[in-house]
Amino acid sequence: MPEMNFAVRWPDGTVRDYYSPSLVIHDHLTVGERLSVAEFRARATHALTEAGERVRARYGFLCTSAAETAAQVTSVSLAHPGDALVEVVAMDPLEEHP
Repeated sequence: MPEMNFAVRWPDGTVRDYYSPSLVIHDHLTVGERLSVAEFRARATHALTEAGERVRARYGFLCTSAAETAAQVTSVSLAHPGDALVEVVAMDPLEEHP
């Protein structure tokens, strides 16, 4: 299952990298997109939940990395006003290993 990293610039200028166990994040976020902290949190956590479920469907267990990433996004987002802007700065697929 293809995995990817994605990076966002938070309202304070900090750029943080995050991990998704699935490319489904592309269905919810776009590089260069700017959205409110609240909207980013909602989209990212929804996408990561979906990614975790895809792992469960394929391998029979939920991906704890997806849940951990969602928790990280939520934690960082709570330090910013909900209407401040987050920018998606990168989305990079990781190489699959046989």
